Amino acid sequence: MQSGLEHANVIDVIAYDEKTGEVTLIMRDLREWDGSEKRLFQLQEKINAYLSFALDGEMNEAYPAFVGKAIRLQLDTGTAPDVRALDFIGIVREQIAYQGIKFEITIQGQTMCGCGSVTPCGE
Repeated sequence: MQSGLEHANVIDVIAYDEKTGEVTLIMRDLREWDGSEKRLFQLQEKINAYLSFALDGEMNEAYPAFVGKAIRLQLDTGTAPDVRALDFIGIVREQIAYQGIKFEITIQGQTMCGCGSVTPCGE
C-alpha cells in the first residue's frame, strides 16, 4: 500500500499510545519540503482525509476499541517543514484543538513543538 502526503486517501499508520491514551493517526512524508503550492495542497488534503476518518465515524466503525479515545494527528517527516507549511499547521492546530485533537510534527524521531523548535518549548 502506498503512503505519504501524495496519497491523501490512505491512512499511513494508526496506533494507540498507551502512555498518553491517544489514538495517533500518523502521516509519513520523508521528502524534502520545497515550499510549493502542490506540497501544501497535498498536506491539506491528507489532513482533511484524516480528520474525516476520525470525526465522521469511520475510525470508530473500523476500530471500536478507539471509541471515546483522544485523537492526535502526527506528521512524521525527514526534514523540518518549510515556513508556509508550518504556518498552515499552526492554523490547523488552532482549529482542531476545538475538537480536542492535537497535532504533532516528528522530524526523524524528534518531536517539534508548536513554536517550531525540536527542543522543548522555551529552551
